[in-house]
Amino acid sequence: MAAGLCGAALAAAVASPAQGEPAGGADGVHAGWWLKDSGTDARFRGLAAVSRRTAWVAGTKGTVLRTRDGGRNWRNVSPPGAEGLEFRDIEAFGARRAVVLAIGEGEASRVFVTNDGGTTWSETFRNPDPRAFYDCLTFFDARHGIALSDPVDGTYRILGTGDGGRTWRVLPSGGMPAAQAGESAFAASGQCLVSAGRRDAWFATGGAATARVFHTADRGRTWTVADAPLPAGDPARGVFALAFRDTRHGLAVGGDYRPDQPSPRAAAVTADGGAAWTPATQPPPAYRS
Repeated sequence: MAAGLCGAALAAAVASPAQGEPAGGADGVHAGWWLKDSGTDARFRGLAAVSRRTAWVAGTKGTVLRTRDGGRNWRNVSPPGAEGLEFRDIEAFGARRAVVLAIGEGEASRVFVTNDGGTTWSETFRNPDPRAFYDCLTFFDARHGIALSDPVDGTYRILGTGDGGRTWRVLPSGGMPAAQAGESAFAASGQCLVSAGRRDAWFATGGAATARVFHTADRGRTWTVADAPLPAGDPARGVFALAFRDTRHGLAVGGDYRPDQPSPRAAAVTADGGAAWTPATQPPPAYRS
């Protein structure tokens, strides 16, 4: 589900300031960050930081940018003819190889792959089902990955690849718990679906009576689900993003993305691989994605 706030139109880099680079305001609040002109007015959603020097960003108007110097300069490497697409997630494996997901209903959901730094792209998936809406993707290694669609016929749909994104197939849905009424994932920042290790992945939901986090330990074939103590009960509320530092310890953030609505419980943590979630001791004061 398309929701959440868009990112800024300028790319930012974080590092110790290079010679001639500003270190931030006099109060030190912005020390270590400086703005860079991206050369586009696209609004960025997806980020893949490969190393200290190489990163990719993806966003509106079918835009993909890449840096190879730690964010000092960004090159537009967008797929040709993709101007009408909304890129929300990008996964990269170096300076030359990346996989990017476009979101939307039906054929608007697409996957593109490059193996030459964005000089050329191949469209490797175009969603043929008007009921499906793909939100996020993740990879377990350079070959195996999955993508997540909002529920179709009452269950979330998982797309899988075993060849680095060159081909995709819909995985069987028999191991997927039923979705709640009105439930969906948020295609806000490419972090509604994440992985850790070679087989574990999690995806986050909202929009229904309870915010939830789903977990697989077999690359998307079977799933379990747990409630998350974040704001719920409204289409604008739920878990928007996840991060795991290993297969047991994770963080969920979200809330209510409307700027006039409070989000007092906008984060939760797990120490058992997502089987149970507890409110963060000091949650952020507002919605996060």
